[in-house]
Amino acid sequence: MNEITGLPVFVQVAEMQSFVAAGRILGISASAVGKSIARLEERLGVRLFHRSTRSMQLTQEGLIFLDRCRRILSELKSAELELLGAIELPRGRLRVSLPLASGLLLPLICDFMEQYSDVELDLNFTNRNVDLIEEGFDLAIRVGALDDSRLMARRCTAFRLILVASPEYIARRGRPNKASDLSNHDCLHFRFVRSGKVFKWPISAVPGAPDIRLPIRLTANENMMLIQAAKRGLGIACVPDFTVREALASGTLCTFLEREVSQEIVWWAVWPASPHTSPKLSVFVDFLSQRLENTSDHRNELV
Repeated sequence: MNEITGLPVFVQVAEMQSFVAAGRILGISASAVGKSIARLEERLGVRLFHRSTRSMQLTQEGLIFLDRCRRILSELKSAELELLGAIELPRGRLRVSLPLASGLLLPLICDFMEQYSDVELDLNFTNRNVDLIEEGFDLAIRVGALDDSRLMARRCTAFRLILVASPEYIARRGRPNKASDLSNHDCLHFRFVRSGKVFKWPISAVPGAPDIRLPIRLTANENMMLIQAAKRGLGIACVPDFTVREALASGTLCTFLEREVSQEIVWWAVWPASPHTSPKLSVFVDFLSQRLENTSDHRNELV
């Protein structure tokens, strides 16, 4: 149990960046705080803080350990409340940031609203990575790598990128049989909103061979525009498989070169780190994660 008791002290010091301030909140002396941190560092065999007479900062090991400690303490708090019967019913306003390409999420969110009628959802659709803490969001759905250590995260699901075109386009221009064939086709490209860079298709090339030139017929920062253009026979698009599932099932679009496209997209639910996750947030994350994972289990049936 001694291993656990030092964790709240460490988290408090990391957040306050001061032994004195942390001790004041915890109701113990700065000396006791310092000894607790020293014992923790000795037991772990690493230095958790860079300390001087004027400042205190977490080391790289300290940053990693802080994220784990927050998760552990959150789980302990949730378990304690559950055992005490103190978890209330999910209710209240939940402010959520979602990517623009959220077609898969929309019916799931409606299902959630039907099941949890006391939760008021406030949804904001944007491809910008909002600052959850500064802008007052309870939760965000993020795509790709995560880079904010202040946030808790849970993997919801993963989807593959695929190449799609309409049957009419394939009949007119021919079906690409190898990646290099794409250099003779009209390509519909995605442009990132924040950086302005054009997304590079994750196509497996022959080792040592030059990059495949992909002609640009259209560039857009919204996948739905690319999908619409592909349906109209205007070119080939590289998009997440879930965005074209219905079009593939109906035959409006077809896919090819599946083995040459090698990238998956991971969706994460992220929220500000806290000792206790609210019931409305917990049930929303659990609901979306379970439903998305069930959906992704069947994604290969259509591609």
